[in-house]
Amino acid sequence: MLPDGDERELESSEEGGAAGEERRPERHGNTYHSLYGYCRPCGQGAAPGDGSAAETPSGEDFSLSLLDTNLPVEAETELRSFLAKRLTKGALFEGMGNVVSVGLSIPEYKVGCYYCRFQQENLLEMATLESDANAQEYVVCFLGGSEKGLELFRLELDKYIQSLKINLDLEQKTLETSVKPHLSSWFENAVCPIQRVVQLFQEKLAFLLHAALSYTPVEVKNADERTEKDISRFLAAASLQGLVQEGTMTSLCIAMTEEQHKSIIIDCTGPQPQLHNAGSNRFCEDWMHAFVNGAEGGNPFLFRQILENFKLKAIQDINNLKRFIRQAEMNHYALFKCYMFLKNCGSGDILLKIVKVEHAEMPEARNVVTVLEEFMRETSVA
Repeated sequence: MLPDGDERELESSEEGGAAGEERRPERHGNTYHSLYGYCRPCGQGAAPGDGSAAETPSGEDFSLSLLDTNLPVEAETELRSFLAKRLTKGALFEGMGNVVSVGLSIPEYKVGCYYCRFQQENLLEMATLESDANAQEYVVCFLGGSEKGLELFRLELDKYIQSLKINLDLEQKTLETSVKPHLSSWFENAVCPIQRVVQLFQEKLAFLLHAALSYTPVEVKNADERTEKDISRFLAAASLQGLVQEGTMTSLCIAMTEEQHKSIIIDCTGPQPQLHNAGSNRFCEDWMHAFVNGAEGGNPFLFRQILENFKLKAIQDINNLKRFIRQAEMNHYALFKCYMFLKNCGSGDILLKIVKVEHAEMPEARNVVTVLEEFMRETSVA
């Protein structure tokens, strides 16, 4: 996650100091891909999960053959040379994507590069069982934007590789019909969903942010497949999963479902989605404006950074509230500080639910939370 101050740094190129207009090409074009067959003799590769460089094949013990690319010839040769060096050093482990910045003979010169070595899904088990067979593997590269921008999407790209494994087949027919379209659409499918959701929902994005933070169930109706997937990916990216204890998120999801008895319904029948049973708060509305204002620049990497900053601020608020609650167990003035914090932070409704779940087994803290709930109810009634 990135602090607010890193926003300008992310938009800049690796050379730094680019003007706003010069950053815009990072948006679309000039995104590239390359897929290679990676073949090494049996027994030469490191075992899965083994980081030993001694068992990694030398440059003479493997072949890297081009299967598909949209790079110019000279740039592809440079990329292959870079990958060969990484393979020689043992820097590519199966299924683990990496992001670096590479300089190639392309108009952008220096671009972010995600690369990953993997095996075809149905061959992974066979390679383990048949140790006498040569291990046929693949190396895929996605290039575009900056290193810092692509790093924000590394998990999405790792998942994208999983779907590539399923589509990949040694037959040329499958390569043409399934694999090449999958490779050429990596940017649209892995990087642009957040941007498309922002453009679709506009001011209504606050409701999605609120649903993601509170783990409120969402049901999408009358949407095409891509829109439904985009919304699902946005909600997953905006949630605090992985940042807050897993047990807390599970309990919160159950509590929200039991409390409301209704999912948020997103109806995409018309040009603008209609939301039913949706809630929001000042915190989510403030961050919605940050997204909408960022839409003018059209930079998908910036949207992801704003989303990371949104989650970072939510985590900071949760930690501050938990600290105030610990103090309030011994100090009545700290209890008042808790109340004022909840009142002014803009997301008191969600924060209180989260800490209530986390402190369910702690009697003193639970008592503080109960008092705060009563304060907040009285304030809302008044």
